[in-house]
Amino acid sequence: MTYPLTSLAVPVARLLLSFMFIMSGWTKIGGYAATAGYMASKGVPAGLLPLVIAVELVGGLMILFGVYARIVSILLAGFCVISAVLFHYDPANQGQMINFMKNLTIAGGFLMIYAHGAGAYSVDAWRKKA
Repeated sequence: MTYPLTSLAVPVARLLLSFMFIMSGWTKIGGYAATAGYMASKGVPAGLLPLVIAVELVGGLMILFGVYARIVSILLAGFCVISAVLFHYDPANQGQMINFMKNLTIAGGFLMIYAHGAGAYSVDAWRKKA
């Protein structure tokens, strides 16, 4: 059974999931040195920062527009889990544990996109019709 708002819920979900990644990637460009320093403080090579920015910006835009959404959603789900473990898992710090759980929750949202696709209002759907 299809509900009336289902076709709108999927693009809205993609927008909400992608917004944080697009904005985060963009702000990392402006705060490049600070982000590289933070990564290094957590034992992650700062040389990976261009890749992180690309994953967030490009991946976020691909999810937003529904381009290869299933593949990208798996990659971003993994990115969320890895960053949760590397940067936020600290049981002694409630704020970091909230961020840890947030990342895992977002990974769950990406797994829903993987399971159900990008929906009717997406580049993926347009390519299927063509």
